[in-house]
Amino acid sequence: MSRWPPHEQRDRDDRGSHYAGTSYQRVLAAHGGIASMNRRGNCWDNAVVESFFATLKTELVANAHWRRPAEGIAALSQYLVWYDDQRRHSTLGYVSPAAFERQPTATETRVHAIEARPSLQAASA
Repeated sequence: MSRWPPHEQRDRDDRGSHYAGTSYQRVLAAHGGIASMNRRGNCWDNAVVESFFATLKTELVANAHWRRPAEGIAALSQYLVWYDDQRRHSTLGYVSPAAFERQPTATETRVHAIEARPSLQAASA
């Protein structure tokens, strides 16, 4: 499942001057990137990603001692697969992110319910 159209590269940053600056924005645009920043004065915009990185540091990085960068990269890759496929999240109703995304949305559920109803024409025949 793709969350973004495949041609877009999103760059999620805070409103730091190095990210909001003209030079960085030009490089990002030259590579087809789209800047995504917090709204001014709204610290909650970044809360989800901040929570993820805190969890990552606690569950993977805190006591890790990798000898080579490749070991850390492999460990991170394995962690991300586990995190998406198996780790349950209280904010998602205690299901994994992958299981949550597979659930039909409220709109999809209503459409399927309407499609499953017997037609009025069939009932009157």
